Amino acid sequence: MSYNQTQPTFSAQGLATLQIYWVPIALLFAPVPYLILSHWNKSKTAGGSSAPDYSKFDTANIRVTKILVHPIKSCRGISVPEARYALEGLENDRRWCIVRADNNVVVTARDVPKMVLIIPRIIPDSPCQKDGRLEISFPEDSVCEAFSVPLHPTEETFLSWQSIDISLWSKDDIEGYVCQTNIGRSPSEILSQYVGFPVLLAMKGPRPRICPPTLRFPKLDAPSYFQDGYPLLVVSEESVAAMQEHIRGMVGIQGVDEKWSNDTLQVERFRPNIVFKGAGVPFIEDVLTEFTVDSHRESVGDASPIIRLVSKCTRCMLPNVHPETGVRDKAVPMKALMKHRRGLDPEQPTLACMGCNGVPTADGVVKVGDWIHVRKMGFV
Repeated sequence: MSYNQTQPTFSAQGLATLQIYWVPIALLFAPVPYLILSHWNKSKTAGGSSAPDYSKFDTANIRVTKILVHPIKSCRGISVPEARYALEGLENDRRWCIVRADNNVVVTARDVPKMVLIIPRIIPDSPCQKDGRLEISFPEDSVCEAFSVPLHPTEETFLSWQSIDISLWSKDDIEGYVCQTNIGRSPSEILSQYVGFPVLLAMKGPRPRICPPTLRFPKLDAPSYFQDGYPLLVVSEESVAAMQEHIRGMVGIQGVDEKWSNDTLQVERFRPNIVFKGAGVPFIEDVLTEFTVDSHRESVGDASPIIRLVSKCTRCMLPNVHPETGVRDKAVPMKALMKHRRGLDPEQPTLACMGCNGVPTADGVVKVGDWIHVRKMGFV
């Protein structure tokens, strides 16, 4: 993996000078000057509210509070106490997807909100062999039977499955295999009944899928599965809490329903992989460019691989879908995101951002309760 970029390192004092450091560079790239200034402005945000003081981040007490694996893209995530990760992301995260049978285009909960109610479950390998399975079940009122597919199909199994080129974000170069079972109806038949039109369940093939480059990493060569763009997505609990307060401040306007005076904004709406807490103020992920994660309170040399945050995560309407009901809200959280979190990504200034995309540099393990050790800070 090559990044070929020198990362800025900031001390606690230097963090306060981030705006000065980045603005001269930003002047070379319109409309970046406006974006950088609006992001780092200490007095006001685009929405007119007070911006967090980034110099007050507590980088010594950040811990992992939740780990979410989403085996099938856009289906329900699984909260796990620990997960192995590789260059492609968390183990089994988005290794499967559902595609339209007529053109192999990936189907997501943006199109079919009730996909979030499809429940995947990882049955791990036994001690002596790789016989793990992915079990899939459905809401009781769907009248769709559960089924399972192998976690680690053999080469012989792969050869018996249909190979297809899958299209995601207008690129049809992702190698996939249509999953089959030995008993009952095929997975694709059952899923087609559930979503209401012909679809296929596909597993990612071995041919690498390389992530798109970013402004900071123009030569990024990180692999991924069926993630929208990058192997990992991280977000802090403080950031989600801040968005919840913004939403409560918008009740009664722009279509924000009265129920949001009391309803909780679940972190699951944003479909992250690693959730952490402890910085004391929201949006530390915006300035956290390199970190490691392990069980030691103090950083221990090279005990864990570096994870780099390579870009902010621009948002579509999927977070408006309630992860437990499959109902799409007409306003939340997108209206609040557009008011308070737009113009932060220089490459897509019209889109709102929440969370940041990460790339591991080697294989590792992350556990709930692990410590986040900040290595470098800058502009994500």
